[in-house]
Amino acid sequence: MAGSPPADVAIEASGVTKAFGATLALDNVDFQAVRGEVTVLLGENGAGKSTLMKILAGEFAPDSGAVAVAGERVRFRSPRDARQHGIALIHQELSLFPALRVADNIFAGLELGRAGLIDNRRHAALARDILARLDRRIDPAARVDGLAVGQQQIVEIAKALALDARVVIMDEPTSALSNAEVDSLFDVIRDLKRRHVAIIYISHRMDEIFRIADSLVVFRDGRRVASALARDVDLNWISENMLGSKQREALQRMTAAHAFEQAGTRPVLEVEHVSLASAESERLLLEDVSLSLKAGEILGVYGLLGAGKTELAETVAGLRPDATGVCRIDGRAVAALPASRIAAGVAFVPEDRQRQALVPTASISHNVTLSSLKSLATAGVVSKNRERSAVDRMIKALAIKVGAPSASIQSLSGGNQQKAVIARALLTEPKALVLDEPTRGIDVGAKAEIFGLMRKQAAAGLGVLFCSSELPEILAVSDRVLVLSRGRVCGLYSGPGIRESDVVKASFVAPAN
Repeated sequence: MAGSPPADVAIEASGVTKAFGATLALDNVDFQAVRGEVTVLLGENGAGKSTLMKILAGEFAPDSGAVAVAGERVRFRSPRDARQHGIALIHQELSLFPALRVADNIFAGLELGRAGLIDNRRHAALARDILARLDRRIDPAARVDGLAVGQQQIVEIAKALALDARVVIMDEPTSALSNAEVDSLFDVIRDLKRRHVAIIYISHRMDEIFRIADSLVVFRDGRRVASALARDVDLNWISENMLGSKQREALQRMTAAHAFEQAGTRPVLEVEHVSLASAESERLLLEDVSLSLKAGEILGVYGLLGAGKTELAETVAGLRPDATGVCRIDGRAVAALPASRIAAGVAFVPEDRQRQALVPTASISHNVTLSSLKSLATAGVVSKNRERSAVDRMIKALAIKVGAPSASIQSLSGGNQQKAVIARALLTEPKALVLDEPTRGIDVGAKAEIFGLMRKQAAAGLGVLFCSSELPEILAVSDRVLVLSRGRVCGLYSGPGIRESDVVKASFVAPAN
């Protein structure tokens, strides 16, 4: 890649394919990283970037294809095998032992000593030297669970430096770091380059990428679709290669043409100057966010990983009581409590239906009526007839495919489980429906049904706030699109002529301070 001679290739994948059940995560992928260079991987969520990195780091085995380190073909049986070959993977999700000291975490699996005894003094001294390159505030003797998330991420990076790796893979390493910590990390990356270490860097942040990248590789739908030297490309090249046409065209066929006239339409939901501080780091998850959702409108909220979509949806739902700012429903400020928001007319469908929305041991009927029991009860006793009637009405309205309402919710397909969660939200008779990644984990047919349902509810006068990192879906169904980046609003687009490239560029831009 990038014209580099084979002798400089530190790690290489050839024809790698990997499937998880019916999902093809990687499709005959070729990839290589060069010593002394930063190779940046780009692609939307689910493009296959992290899967390939986990194969290179020994966490997954490819179904077919080969991996070679310094020209020698290898087959890793475990991450430990990969580390012994000098491959270090810095996860976005922290893989630390919270009850152990920083030094213990840095040298976990790399313990130094003799006769079966660990040399803790040597660990502490070496950890102090490594941390001096990253963050002098971190004490090697401190317990990890007493550190802020940003500092824990630094410890994760220090683990890779302790390995003296020949290949360092960084998967969104700056997601929890402050600006000063990012600068320190980039100094370390430049130092690693001087030591001829190959660095593979996954990020959605364009301001970071163009500071450090030597070459870029774009993934889409499990395939490597483009590569180039960083100095030869710009945001247009990136956005054009990241965006595919097949899924977009399919989604456009699914959704009926619609036209929303905003003028004179009343706002059902107003968010004014909302900010939300992270409880674990110095960064803001949301910063001075304002929006207005009209009756009959679908407002799409788009952003990449860490943009703040979920935090915004949860704030609107009253799940983030520590957020500052005002949320108004029909012009009235409402307390930041879930019960208050539900009573005022906000219904929320969370991103993770299995952990946040469903009661897996309960029936379909109980899952659908869970948020509406008060309206189905008399003197505190739920009327079975009213409950049955409400459930039957929602099953019919949403075309939920069920054998019997009394069956377990786990008996439904993913798409029908999601419909059941939406049915529960709609049964509260909301004015604003907040959907966070509502199509995650469902097939294309179920997606079409969810989008048709959203459009039907909007046509009936409901305001729909649709948060998603899937740009083709956002554009296929939204009347307006609000773009978030690092917790701030970076663009607002309306009308049928919204251009994908404009939205992508806005999501990549670092907001001004």
